[in-house]
Amino acid sequence: MVEYSAFDVLGPIMVGPSSSHTAGACRIANTAQKICGNDFKSVEFLLHGSFALTYKGHGTDKALVGGIMGYEPDDDRIRSSFEIAKEKGVDFKVKTVNLGEEYHPNSVKVVFHFEDKPDEYVIGSSIGGGAITIVNINGIPIEFRGEFSTLLLKYNEQQGVLSFVSSLLAERNYNIESINTEKDKLTDVVTLTIEIDKPLTEDLKTAILDDDRFLTTKYVEV
Repeated sequence: MVEYSAFDVLGPIMVGPSSSHTAGACRIANTAQKICGNDFKSVEFLLHGSFALTYKGHGTDKALVGGIMGYEPDDDRIRSSFEIAKEKGVDFKVKTVNLGEEYHPNSVKVVFHFEDKPDEYVIGSSIGGGAITIVNINGIPIEFRGEFSTLLLKYNEQQGVLSFVSSLLAERNYNIESINTEKDKLTDVVTLTIEIDKPLTEDLKTAILDDDRFLTTKYVEV
């Protein structure tokens, strides 16, 4: 017998009208700014598929703007996100594009422009009922749903990295919810994604993120 939660039956608590086009869009943008940082100069939302076709009617654009300002899907301020963004000096643009057939119809590429560092971007898909999947970060294919605090670690291929991180987590009684690696075959650079059951302590965050073997590190707290 299949079991369903109240979330599966009723959907998320949200500002409507659509769990996929509104709540999901807000969660993608919120997660994207956690990944790339909130010190951006401006941001572009590149809408793909059905997002591109129906975004005005479903309030997808307002939900995305609310998301990069840190709003959750049930925040009433989403309805006024354009006006609030203008008051706060948040510069944004909304465009429609074709990201390619490999992406879910409800997808958006969120591009962050910074004052003193290169652009960064996140591609996320809204897969129904307010659930999302982040599928690409700065050109690196990836898959996580933003349900758990997540480590994103990039390093030159070498032995011992997985055991280094997993041992530190195990010593502090963390459970690993998922662990995935993606290797660039041209450069031998590996991206390691680890979802954990609770937020990192500050000392553990320092021990992992500041380790010299990593080329870049990101930590997304949920």
